[in-house]
Amino acid sequence: MVLAISFLEAPVKFRAPGVTTVIGLGIGRLVFRALNVVEVVLAMIVAAAVLVADVPSDVGVALVVLVVLLLVQLLLVRPRLNRRADRVLAGEDLPRSRLHLAYIALELLKVAALLVLGVLLLA
Repeated sequence: MVLAISFLEAPVKFRAPGVTTVIGLGIGRLVFRALNVVEVVLAMIVAAAVLVADVPSDVGVALVVLVVLLLVQLLLVRPRLNRRADRVLAGEDLPRSRLHLAYIALELLKVAALLVLGVLLLA
């Protein structure tokens, strides 16, 4: 889901005919809000399973890293991106933001953490 939404849907939607920045921002907010809800629910399910199961400590560490990355996105980066989007939607002409780069970096780190966690759980 992270790969499909963050690295495929997000950039492609702005190339679609008739999709303005305002429309793209509106769609993006809804899509990423839904993704984040699913991520939190799945993280809680995996955390509960890891707590109940007898798994190696490295699995717990990988899960903690993943959850911390998600929390940084949700509590630090997303609110700032939302405030910026509000300003753009209100008609302000703002320069490009480095916040998107931070979000993308966190997405890449989450993908890496998910891969590590998956490999550890399958080992």
